[in-house]
Amino acid sequence: MVVRHGHVIAEGWWAPYSPERPHLLYSLTKSFTSMAVGVAVADGLLALDDRVVDVLPDHVPSDVSDQGRRLTVHHLMTMTTGHATDSLDAAWRLEPDDLTKGFLRVPFTEAEGTRHVYDNATTYVLARMVERVTGSSLPELLDDRLFQPMGIHHAEWDRVGSGAAFGFHGLHLTTEAVAAFGELLLREGTWNGQQLVPGEWVRLATSRHIETAGSVDDVLNDDSSSGYGYQFWMSRDGYRGEGAFEQLCMVYPEHDLVVAMTAGDGPHGAAVGAVRDCLLPGLDDAASFGDDDVLAARLKTLAFPGVPGSADPHRAASAEIDASAPRSALPDTTAVTLDPLPGGWRLTLGPTIELAVGFGEWHESSPLGRPLLATGAWRGDMFVAELYPITTPHRVQLMLDAERRTAVATWSTVPLTSASLELHLRAPLMTQPDVA
Repeated sequence: MVVRHGHVIAEGWWAPYSPERPHLLYSLTKSFTSMAVGVAVADGLLALDDRVVDVLPDHVPSDVSDQGRRLTVHHLMTMTTGHATDSLDAAWRLEPDDLTKGFLRVPFTEAEGTRHVYDNATTYVLARMVERVTGSSLPELLDDRLFQPMGIHHAEWDRVGSGAAFGFHGLHLTTEAVAAFGELLLREGTWNGQQLVPGEWVRLATSRHIETAGSVDDVLNDDSSSGYGYQFWMSRDGYRGEGAFEQLCMVYPEHDLVVAMTAGDGPHGAAVGAVRDCLLPGLDDAASFGDDDVLAARLKTLAFPGVPGSADPHRAASAEIDASAPRSALPDTTAVTLDPLPGGWRLTLGPTIELAVGFGEWHESSPLGRPLLATGAWRGDMFVAELYPITTPHRVQLMLDAERRTAVATWSTVPLTSASLELHLRAPLMTQPDVA
C-alpha cells in the first residue's frame, strides 16, 4: 500500500493473499513495542534511565554483572547493551524458564551505550518492563491505547510458552493497519485529532541514536548504515520498521509518504531499494499520470499461479512423509492420505491436520485455529499441492508419489520460529518455555 498526503494511491495483493487477512510482521513488531514504551513514559510510569534490575528485580540473577545492573530502557531501546551478537538463543539456553534472567547472564563484550548489535532479547525485556509498570499485558495496552482508537480490531499475537507476547516478534496485522501505523508516525502520534502517542516520543523514537554498520554484501548497506532509533531503522530518506522476509512500514516525512508491505520470501532490501530508486523520483512527475490505468489493471490481476495438472476425480492415495528432504515441514513417517471430494480433495496429515485442497481454485481450512489455503492437481502418479498458511510469509509444497507411497512437504523458506507446519496452524503460536 502506498499512501501519499493521507490518501491511498496504490494497493495490491497477490491472490490468494487479500486485504482483510492479518499477516505475521516478524520484527516489525518491535516498532509497535516502541510505541508501548512511549505510552508508559508519557504516563509517568517508566523513564529512559530506569534500570532493568530495578523494574524487574525478581528476574535478576544472583551473579548479575555490574554492567547488567547498569542497563537502562535507553540501552534496550537502542540495542546497545554490550552483547557481541543477538543474545536470544544464548539467553534461552542459560535460563529456559526466564528469558530476562538469561539475557542478563549472557556475557557482555563491550561497554553499554557504545555499539549497536541487533538483539531480539532487548525488546522482550522492554515488553516485560512495560507490563510490570502498567499492570497490562503488551497486547492489552496497545489494544487500549493504539489499536482500538485507530479502528484496528483484528490484532493477533504469537506468544511464548507462558502466554506472554514476544514483543520482538509475533504481531499479526493487515497491510492496511501497517499503513495506518505509518500514518500515525508521520502525523507524530495524532489520529483523527486525538494524540495517541506524544509527538515528542514519536520524534525521539524515529531519530538516530546510534550508528549502525551494514555489511559489504548487504543490498541495503547504505540504508542499514544510516543508524538506529528506538526500535526503528533509519534510512537515507526517512525511517522504517522492518521484519524478516520484507515486512515493512516505510515512512518518508519529506515526501508525506508511507509505504506498507506484508510479503513473503522475496530478496532482502528489494522494496526499500525500489521505493528509493523508482517511487521517490517519480512522485511528482506529471508525465507518469497516464500510467495510472495501466497500474490499476496490473494490480487487479496479481496472483500466484495454481498447480497445473488434472483432477483425476476418483483417485485416492496414501503415503508417509520422508523428512530427509531439505526444509521439511512435517516429521518423518507422518501419515498422508488423499481422498477425492467435489471440486478437490481432503488431505489428511497425521492425526491432527485435515485440509481441503481445491482443483483450479483455493480452498480454505482452519484445522487448528489459523487458516490455510490449498490448491493441487495430479501430474501422472504425482499429486502436487500448494499449501499456504495464509497469515504467514511462508508456503509449503507437498508432493505425493502414489506409486512409491512416499511424500515430501517442504517450506519455500523455513519460518524463523519452527519448521513444524502444525505449530504454524495453531492460534496463538506458542514456542519456547518462559516464566509463567
